[in-house]
Amino acid sequence: MADMSELQISLIAIGFVVVLGVVFFNWMQQRRYRRGAEEAFSQKHEDVLLKAKTDALTTEDERVEPQLGKEILRELRGEPGAESESTEVMEPDLTVAPATAAPDDSPTSDSSTASASSTASASSTASASSTASTRLAASYEQGPVSHGSVVDTVDYIADIRAGTSVADAELAEVLQRKFDFSKPVRWLGQRSLGASWEEITIETIGKGGYINLKGCLQLADRAGPVSEVSLSEFHDMVQNFATRVNAVAECPDVRQAYAHALSLDQFCADVDVMIGINIVSRDNSVFTGAKIQVLAEASGFKLGTNGAFSYRDENNSVLFSLNNHESSPFLPDSMRMVTTHGITFLLDVPRVANGEKIFGEMMHLAGIFSDTLGGIMVDDNHQPLSDSGIGKIKQQLSAIQSMMLARNIPAGSEIALRLFA
Repeated sequence: MADMSELQISLIAIGFVVVLGVVFFNWMQQRRYRRGAEEAFSQKHEDVLLKAKTDALTTEDERVEPQLGKEILRELRGEPGAESESTEVMEPDLTVAPATAAPDDSPTSDSSTASASSTASASSTASASSTASTRLAASYEQGPVSHGSVVDTVDYIADIRAGTSVADAELAEVLQRKFDFSKPVRWLGQRSLGASWEEITIETIGKGGYINLKGCLQLADRAGPVSEVSLSEFHDMVQNFATRVNAVAECPDVRQAYAHALSLDQFCADVDVMIGINIVSRDNSVFTGAKIQVLAEASGFKLGTNGAFSYRDENNSVLFSLNNHESSPFLPDSMRMVTTHGITFLLDVPRVANGEKIFGEMMHLAGIFSDTLGGIMVDDNHQPLSDSGIGKIKQQLSAIQSMMLARNIPAGSEIALRLFA
């Protein structure tokens, strides 16, 4: 028994030493990764993408002249007749394919796609990027909307003039129906002539005293245009409400509004593009989640519950994201146990102002990640990313944001954030 007791004690001691050894090894590995990340990000790297451009299309003092619809994208890709999808993922090889921005989007067919050197199918692009782009869309939060962002170019606006204060009970009834029309609905109120307009919600309705109202139904979003049926139902609800409160309602023509919704949706489809930069491992090796997390946090990314790292500006607005190139998401609880053969940087073009500058920042960080992880930047066909491919991407980005500006929907503006939520 004494011998057995000594044996047990020896085994316990050996096990304890082994556990301490593993803990120490992991601590040394993490310390080494963190030191390497700090050294990489402490150096000032020259960013060639942010240099002044000599080409007329990309000169800082000039802007790309806007063109209509898909034509400018076809011209830059060299595709005179190819059709784009309603929501596109634009990869560095100029491969364009649909990106699922919402879980309930209806399926779309693959389009013809072009790369800098050859033609590839859209399905290969979508398989690598659609999951990551879905997570990117989920990471954006829809904040409160100011009166200035409610405009008849993107909203069906019904004006209601009561002259006297509208009863809170009547107003509460229409507010409770704001989710009945498949698109966002907002109500604005004015307490006296010439007073500022306030957004009205169930939470703020107790203030009361509104004599004029605006009911605003958004005409389109990433799920498509508002239906003519929803427009008619909203029109009828406003008219009935005005009758009940002895007010006068002025509502735009439903058919004209529906035609405008279709036009707006087509425009949104033309500019709804994501840019993806892939970094894959060499020789089929893997990147560890622990090292990716150290690099990401050292460069300013924050890991969210949506499955991706987000890079935000001083206003907490998402500029771009870092996603797993494979199907599994990056989650806080399991990040250090993840292994992957690649990562993807994603830039949601219509949601970001100063797109060329932000793209340059994203490329700069992608280069640091590629060097530190020992990976290589590739297109969706796993071909090395070329300078000419990057240049064409930047031309497309500039052209898209110029198209949006010409439509009075600047990229990254409050209206753009609503349309591309």
